[in-house]
Amino acid sequence: MLAVGPAAADVVVGVAVPRSGAYVSVGEQVLRGVEAAARDANAKGGLDGQTIRLDVQDDACDSNTATAVANHFVRSDVGLVVGHVCSNASLAASEVYSQNGVTMITAASVSAKLTDRGLPTIFRVCGRDDDQARLSAIVLAERFRDRKIALLQDLTPAARALANATKDNLNRIGINETLLSAFSPSDADDAALADRLKAAGIEVAYYGGDAVEMGRLVRISAERGFRPQWFGTSAIATPDFAKIAGGASNGVLMTFYLDPSRQPAAAEVVKAFKAEGGEPTGSTIYGYAALQALVAAGNFARTQDPRRIAATLHAERFDLVLGTVGFDGKGDVTAQGYVLYVWKDGVFTPAPK
Repeated sequence: MLAVGPAAADVVVGVAVPRSGAYVSVGEQVLRGVEAAARDANAKGGLDGQTIRLDVQDDACDSNTATAVANHFVRSDVGLVVGHVCSNASLAASEVYSQNGVTMITAASVSAKLTDRGLPTIFRVCGRDDDQARLSAIVLAERFRDRKIALLQDLTPAARALANATKDNLNRIGINETLLSAFSPSDADDAALADRLKAAGIEVAYYGGDAVEMGRLVRISAERGFRPQWFGTSAIATPDFAKIAGGASNGVLMTFYLDPSRQPAAAEVVKAFKAEGGEPTGSTIYGYAALQALVAAGNFARTQDPRRIAATLHAERFDLVLGTVGFDGKGDVTAQGYVLYVWKDGVFTPAPK
């Protein structure tokens, strides 16, 4: 967390992540990446010659809290923000940032609406949920065309949006799901849902919920003798999923962004993480890339001004841990999008073709 009374020569970057609630593990990944990027940037002269300091705030993945955090940054004259993680939080906070000329870049918010509004100071280094839904539908069509498919959502905005978008894409391909179901997460409801899916003969179950809930649903289903082909999304790209699901996590499919930790551009950063005793899992590298992009644009334009940094992000291309990338007119990164992964023995790797 930011130390009290930063020196006048410092540039403060706000970091908004969930440090409480269901998405703490993703928040920790993003924060770890941001902290590493700040350390590395400061070792090379910082941002426009000034030392980067981080003001880390907990938004709990809650829209109202995210708005309060955004207003805190505005009152504190923080013009650059890495955040938020959950799309609902980013959507709420981005309105405040846009109105006040703050440049925000998210490492994990996938809602298409976030950038489709065309707000000039709002960016992301991760993929979009409409792209994720298209890939999910293609995988379901190509691999499971003749299977009974269930599309599940838990009434949360993210899960509902992904289920509906995947359904729309799948139906356009000419395949209809056997079951479209909403449920309220709990042990009892998970057990009831597993029994319902089993009775319906479901062979493939797609669900866009978080790692904790999907891990529990997969585990409880296996305990009740129901083992379909489970298919998750970027929300389960954390070791928490495998810890909760246990052995039942083996074979679970998942869409997630291209894993930059396996790419040449990130090799030195990955090596540094491993030297410190950890793997840069999930969204860690994307957190690194988010701050790295702000620094690269600021140093290119020789400015700390958030509007000029935003304009530079739109206009130029940068060598980041994601490779050489730019940002389109909406603020979406030009890096490769989603990839299909499979879980095995507690880790996920690219799924075989």
